Amino acid sequence: QVQLVESGGGLVQAGGSLRLSCAASGRYAMGWFRQAPGKEREFVAAISWGGGNTNVAASGKGRFTISRDNAKETVYLQMNSLKPEDTAVYYCASARAASGSTISESPAWYRYWGQGTQVTVSS
Repeated sequence: QVQLVESGGGLVQAGGSLRLSCAASGRYAMGWFRQAPGKEREFVAAISWGGGNTNVAASGKGRFTISRDNAKETVYLQMNSLKPEDTAVYYCASARAASGSTISESPAWYRYWGQGTQVTVSS
């Protein structure tokens, strides 16, 4: 059983930064997703187990960076130049199995999910 615990959310003004952390055990690819009220869960970023393959959604390109420190069993999402439309609950997720360098934008590809952390960006 993989347990995921997110932290680092909060209230920030537009243009500010936050770094989300996800403590995760297991040698799996990881993803970040977000869900705003009344909207579907959407892909934010993903990273392979070794960290050599990453992908960031178009909405976050140039502003968001995903990284991981496997020695600390932690995945990070650095979010800069935040906008009010980034307001959502952010979830980290772990792949169903060891996947090498493969990552995915599909929530269905991920098996384990954290409880989420709220990010609110004020204008």
